[in-house]
Amino acid sequence: ASCNQYEKTPSGLSYKITKGGSNEKLKQGQFVKFNIEYKLPPKDSVFSSSYGHIPGYLVIDTARPSKHSFLEIITKCSPGDKVDFVMSVDTLKKLGMLEYNNIFHARDMIKGRVKILKTFTSQVEASSDMQKEQDIEKQNELKAVQAFVTKKGIKTQSTPSGVLVEVQNPGDPQQKADSGKQVKIMYKGTFTDGKMFDTNMDPKGPNSQPMNVLIGGSGQGSVIKGLDEGLRMFGKGGKGRIFIPAMLAYGQN
Repeated sequence: ASCNQYEKTPSGLSYKITKGGSNEKLKQGQFVKFNIEYKLPPKDSVFSSSYGHIPGYLVIDTARPSKHSFLEIITKCSPGDKVDFVMSVDTLKKLGMLEYNNIFHARDMIKGRVKILKTFTSQVEASSDMQKEQDIEKQNELKAVQAFVTKKGIKTQSTPSGVLVEVQNPGDPQQKADSGKQVKIMYKGTFTDGKMFDTNMDPKGPNSQPMNVLIGGSGQGSVIKGLDEGLRMFGKGGKGRIFIPAMLAYGQN
């Protein structure tokens, strides 16, 4: 029974470490690869998770101790260990790490879990491993997007990077949205479950004017890579849908 009891850090973080077989503790300066997940009340719904996606990477810096996160006890861990922890929203607010809002409420407790996957002795090794994970994620996403449109029976064309485009109306071929062109678009962004996250098509919304986009640009006037690629398949008056893998959109965000 004592093995299942949680301990507490000085900041009040409750945690439990399940050993993974190694007794070699993590050290200052090591680069660590890990999976992490956070769940929120009232139904312990997943708020964010790297499990099944790109793991997290960090360098251990004991000179800058963290409070009320799993980093507070990271040097107690070894490769292969699993950590379950509970964070208090009230404590995080007192520490200035978040504010109460429609997601984080007073007296809420955030549940988290971490698995230490691997350690590296240099940033070069860690960066190389991260690139491999990003490549794997990208390929998995390309397959998932293709499976989605196939299941829905949507006829699409593919860009070189794997963005899928349903051309409902190609528009004027003499006025194509090509590299270097400034174009105006009306758009609606949704997730594959249909939930909308952004639009300028709502006449009552805060953004009801056409958006200016510089095709192939960077900085101001540019858009996510997948949208930039997809727009090139249309001319003035064109209309369609663009299906974008996350790694060609907002990445790990």
